[in-house]
Amino acid sequence: MIGKTRQVDSEPRGILVPHFATGTFRHERLAPCAPLAGLVEHYWFVGWDMQGHPPQQQETLPHPNVHLVIEHDADGVYGVHTARYTKQLAGQGFAFGVKFRPGGFQPFLGRAVAEIADRRVALAQLFGADGEELARQMRAAAAPHAMAAAAEGFLLARLPPADADAERAAALVAVIASDSALLTVDALAQQSGMNKRALQRLFQQYVGVGPKWVIKRYRMHEAVAQLQSGAGPELARLAVDLGYYDQAHFIKDFAALVGKTPGEYARQLAQPAER
Repeated sequence: MIGKTRQVDSEPRGILVPHFATGTFRHERLAPCAPLAGLVEHYWFVGWDMQGHPPQQQETLPHPNVHLVIEHDADGVYGVHTARYTKQLAGQGFAFGVKFRPGGFQPFLGRAVAEIADRRVALAQLFGADGEELARQMRAAAAPHAMAAAAEGFLLARLPPADADAERAAALVAVIASDSALLTVDALAQQSGMNKRALQRLFQQYVGVGPKWVIKRYRMHEAVAQLQSGAGPELARLAVDLGYYDQAHFIKDFAALVGKTPGEYARQLAQPAER
């Protein structure tokens, strides 16, 4: 079990509504202990109080990660969610999650992570009565650090042996996330020394989605971050920087994922009172 976890200081990416005009919203992230650091990216906690205020809609972009989530009224392991995730926040509530590194949940699952993409699998279905007990303990915990301690103890008791393919999958996704100039599967294959078929098999088994999807999603995360900063390049330049042949295709993909065009989203960010 862990003693005291430390906060993760880097800014989260993919949250489409950074601030709400009414109510309160709390978001914390905690780092895992060393034995789990290769499998778990971080623990996260969100809490909200919209009592006396209209419900607020939170939206996030998908990441190539599996999450184990405990909410006040639900629990489960969520495979990679390939569309925008939307949740209506009303009254009081919370959610605590374990965000596994890409490839990090496959050693616990024991089969291809692609099988649970866009699905929620109840903890009891994966872990039996121990999963139900974990959910009970975490709902009874008084604070995010206590929830993290319960989750960490649960995972440490089931710590799988090292898996070189899981580590390779995580490393390849990290390359995609950090190298904004990496725009194609061909480029990833050349950099990794793997052929495209082998990359596809590795990603389906350990990440849950294909390498092309991961590349496109991280480039879209970059587009949203640029727009949120308020200092990004013009749309035509941004489209080129993200590997699009023209601005029209970029706008189409952005709108399909985010639910509005880049211009509409930028105007939403500039007018928080109207959310």
